[in-house]
Amino acid sequence: MLDRSLKRLSKKARRGMRGYPIGSVLCYGPDDKRASKLVAGVKTSEDAEMDVRKWFAETGDIRNDARVAAEILAFFDERGVKTVAMADRIVGCPHEEDIDYVGEYCPKCTFWIGRDRWTGKLVT
Repeated sequence: MLDRSLKRLSKKARRGMRGYPIGSVLCYGPDDKRASKLVAGVKTSEDAEMDVRKWFAETGDIRNDARVAAEILAFFDERGVKTVAMADRIVGCPHEEDIDYVGEYCPKCTFWIGRDRWTGKLVT
């Protein structure tokens, strides 16, 4: 049953723009192989603030956690989300600048130093 949540979330993302409220899902990890943080947000209108929720995994890949997918779906359903946007890759370090570290790069996630967060490729 929980596996259906993962499929349902992916299906909603493939539907494209259907109007507000918009839900977004981004994954973060120490490298481009394992996601340890998932962030979901809902924006009810163009000018509205984003309502954000975060999930973390100490081990394993959070993208494969059906319980988290079910919680995201419930979060989106409670807010009447019509559109879901999801990146198809891990988009950066799970640590937050000025909260978890100070400076341009996270000292714990050296994989991301000098990389484009959207492509994962080194920037020359």
